[in-house]
Amino acid sequence: MTNQSGLMGGLFTLCVWFMRFSAANVLWLLFSFPIVFLGLNMLVLGRVETMMVFLVPMIALLPFVFFPATTAMFGMARDWVIKDRDGSSLIKTYWQYYKENYKRSIVNGLVMTAIWVVWVVDVYYFFENNFYLFIFFLTMGIVLFVLTINLFSITVHYDMTFRESIKNACLITVGSPILFVAIAISSGIIIYMSFNVFLFLLPFFTGSLIAFLSFAAFYSRYLKITQAGSDSGS
Repeated sequence: MTNQSGLMGGLFTLCVWFMRFSAANVLWLLFSFPIVFLGLNMLVLGRVETMMVFLVPMIALLPFVFFPATTAMFGMARDWVIKDRDGSSLIKTYWQYYKENYKRSIVNGLVMTAIWVVWVVDVYYFFENNFYLFIFFLTMGIVLFVLTINLFSITVHYDMTFRESIKNACLITVGSPILFVAIAISSGIIIYMSFNVFLFLLPFFTGSLIAFLSFAAFYSRYLKITQAGSDSGS
């Protein structure tokens, strides 16, 4: 590929990143199609009684559909951040990460889905019974969100067992305030803009942008920890 500079080079780079983000996001949605389909039906219906018909199968499918699809998307984001395999086919790369991490993703998904279900039940219960505990569990939801994001990053960056992965995800979530704030704020802004301002972000950019920015923040923290370890060992 020839080097390009100036305006044309900038436009070319912009198009490449546009293609990367949009392709990864579309692949993520396609591989998560059962979850997307059930979620859209829940939003359209809006009634709690009817929503439960779709909520139960959605919860059952999350570990086997959503988590592997999201892990594969984080794998692609990892490649972009560390500039690895720039010339590889996006579809091929996504499928490779999907297959490589499928079993680990299911284990992650089974445990994290159970934790998220407990959180949802607590929030729903305390919403009507205790305002202060409701606020507490809402705050814990942010922590749980960042923990889940970090678990995706660790899964694609390290070859660890689930116990090791969740331990390190907890440590980096609690022990790295700057990383926590960076992931929480950037993800929050993207989600808010996607649902309230630019709806076109949802099918093309929302998931892939969150994955890229979150892994970039995670990798920056990883490099600092690695550098600190090297300095202390020298």
